[in-house]
Amino acid sequence: MSLSVRNYVLAAAMLLLSAGAFFVGWDFLQLNRRLPELVAAEERADLITVDKSARTLTLSRGGTALATYPVSLGSTPAGHKTREGDGRTPQGRYVIDSKNGRSRFHLALHVSYPNTEDSESARQQGVAPGGDIMIHGLRNGMSWLGKLHLLRDWTDG
Repeated sequence: MSLSVRNYVLAAAMLLLSAGAFFVGWDFLQLNRRLPELVAAEERADLITVDKSARTLTLSRGGTALATYPVSLGSTPAGHKTREGDGRTPQGRYVIDSKNGRSRFHLALHVSYPNTEDSESARQQGVAPGGDIMIHGLRNGMSWLGKLHLLRDWTDG
């Protein structure tokens, strides 16, 4: 295969990959634009469960699963978060206590970590427990990545 033909083949392959990523991202964008109108108040979740080993987040209401989504976690996902910067996701029952409408990330929902037990455990270890834990999507403007962001754990925890 000559050099110019190989360059054309590579360019075509890159174009197809870019188009595929664009359309995967486009589908995600369309769903997010319609989401508020699709979910009536009586159908909204009252429980969010993250299964770290399966890398899924499940929304439930009244014990019935409404939807399950694949997720990425922090750099050290196994185990309970014990200190600031450990790259872990808290394990246990927490409350979504606010939404950061000014976040650089999609749908940034604040988790009530650390609770009293977490703070006391960190104090006994002489470390900061960390905080500002959010359930969030991709950085704003990065939705074109589509499902590619699921190939690795990329969040801070």
